[in-house]
Amino acid sequence: MRGAADGHSRVDDLAAALDAEGVPVHRPELGVLVAAVPADAAARAAAGDAVDAVDDERVRLRSAVKSRDGFFTTFCISPYSRYIARWCARRGLTPNQVTTASLLTALIAAACAATGTRPGFVSAGVLLIASFVLDCTDGQLARYSLQYSTLGAWLDATFDRAKEYAYYAGLALGAARADGDDVWALALGAMVLQTCRHVVDFAFNEANHDATGNTSPTAALSGRLDSVGWTVWVRRMIVLPIGERWAMIAVLTALTTPRITFYALLIGCALAACYTTAGRVLRSLTRRAERTDRAARALAELTDSGPLAELVAKAAPRGTSSYLAPLSAALGTAAVLAGTAAAGFGSWVPVGCAVLYAVLAGVAVAAPLQGPLDWLVPPLFRAAEYGTILILAACSEVNGALPAAFGLVAAVAYHHYDTVYRIRGGTGAPPHRLVRAIGGHEGRTVAVTAAAALLHHQNQGFTIALTALAAVLALAVLIESIRFWVSSGAPAVHDESGEPA
Repeated sequence: MRGAADGHSRVDDLAAALDAEGVPVHRPELGVLVAAVPADAAARAAAGDAVDAVDDERVRLRSAVKSRDGFFTTFCISPYSRYIARWCARRGLTPNQVTTASLLTALIAAACAATGTRPGFVSAGVLLIASFVLDCTDGQLARYSLQYSTLGAWLDATFDRAKEYAYYAGLALGAARADGDDVWALALGAMVLQTCRHVVDFAFNEANHDATGNTSPTAALSGRLDSVGWTVWVRRMIVLPIGERWAMIAVLTALTTPRITFYALLIGCALAACYTTAGRVLRSLTRRAERTDRAARALAELTDSGPLAELVAKAAPRGTSSYLAPLSAALGTAAVLAGTAAAGFGSWVPVGCAVLYAVLAGVAVAAPLQGPLDWLVPPLFRAAEYGTILILAACSEVNGALPAAFGLVAAVAYHHYDTVYRIRGGTGAPPHRLVRAIGGHEGRTVAVTAAAALLHHQNQGFTIALTALAAVLALAVLIESIRFWVSSGAPAVHDESGEPA
């Protein structure tokens, strides 16, 4: 074996041979670590000295931080949160305990915001940043102490959304108490937009997770831009990841009003959504990828189709167009949202539009979702369901309808996030009986529009219907989710990619 004397070894020859055969070879970055194949005693001694010179504790601390993260997290949180993680490890604290502390801190922040006072808003902003510090710390503690668990994966995946959406509700309550300003529609709109953004991310990644021939000029351009350091950080900030988002919310809460906070959040998230979605559409149109059956199955599970769509899918002919699925989903989404907005609360027109949407949703999933833009189908379905609930509640002018709608969308969104993280863990979607029992996205859309038409003349009737539906859905999905993540032995899933949340 040739050693360090000529800087070459049979390992290099083997890697080169694998590359020549088209087999991808992973070459990990060693950083300050040392790897060598010494050829003689002198080289062996030099390598030993180099290994001894490495500060193991420093390496552990550096390894505790994600290799890719947002600008705010990388430069404003991680430089000291890693030391908090080490402090927790030395005192026997677990990542799950830190995660729970982060949730409790965020809930206290939401309660402070709900007071509607300026000291309450300032305290809420400070506590929200503290919650985010703990949110970074729990993952760093898991990596530092190698404490990974299934329960921890579930807690980390779901608590971020619970914290953010609870804070939205606290801001809405605080606005009403401060000066009677009703911003529930803005709070619900922010939750809808943020959830749809995440579904775009999840669906695109699942569609291209194991695609073959997965190249495009757009992806190549992105790769070239990665070599220009400042563009990497600009692009990470544009997508408004969780660190930048929470920092903006915290500062605006402390200094302005809930309405201004939500306006800034909606504008920022809308611009980020346009940027990321447009880039992914361009990549999908310019690449020549062949998507696998696994990807098609994951997208089908992400659609959350219920009995109505399944019935239509069985009867509908399987189209040959590569764009039939996203086109059908887009037409159905446009029909139900436009029809509901135009007809208003109490009309039967939205019910007819919802039925048409259910039919087109069935057409969209009649064939395997393997087309270049089929990953758009799940986010379009989310936009249709959540948007219909938002429009009906906002147009109803019924007392309590918007807070009830907020609770309903939160319960359904939890079910959709739960589905995502099960798929990412390789365990598949929730049981089909649960998906059928809660109606699927199209069934719930029809049910909500029908409730609005039937109960529009009854005082508080629509609010009671939304509240009851939210309670039933939350109970059903939470029982199944907790049973699965706590007792099923599902694999732990940890996001080391640094993709924005």
